[in-house]
Amino acid sequence: MRKLIVSEFVTLDGVMEDPGGSEGFDRGGWAFKFERGPDGDAFKAEEVFGSDALLLGRRTYEGFAAAWPERTDEAGFADRMNSMAKYVVSGTLERADWNNTTVIGGDLEGVRALKFQDGGDILVAGSGRLVASLVEHDLVDEYRLMVFPTILGRGRRLFPESDATADLELAEARPSADVTLMILRPKRS
Repeated sequence: MRKLIVSEFVTLDGVMEDPGGSEGFDRGGWAFKFERGPDGDAFKAEEVFGSDALLLGRRTYEGFAAAWPERTDEAGFADRMNSMAKYVVSGTLERADWNNTTVIGGDLEGVRALKFQDGGDILVAGSGRLVASLVEHDLVDEYRLMVFPTILGRGRRLFPESDATADLELAEARPSADVTLMILRPKRS
């Protein structure tokens, strides 16, 4: 079975909204106020190059599809983002134009089917509403968090108020420049 990995930039108070500042949130762009260091860059590269597919919600997909196709870099990160398989969970998106993208509908049956296909890890970035549904249905196998030392006071949270609960085990935590890199996994019996 493929592993589903949720990767997020998150503030100390749990906000994940608009780390880059392109979504119009009045407190957006908070991730650029801090250095993530070489270990932080390697942390992000390892998850992208170590995964075979991206799983995205509609809004995150639209933001990524508007930004990534035009990007290039010497490390090959942009090429990897543009070439890997991408799946969008959406009940409203009718077509997806970004290279190698498939719309799998608005329910989680498509996500369950993806997990049972042959292949490597599936990486979820951003996509707050999708992540909340994945948590509620116990579909997340690992959380890879880059925690930024800031408190925003408001904004969309990584874990919004919900009836879902999950016990996690800390697999790794280490500082990198201004941020803390964390890997957590659900405790399952």
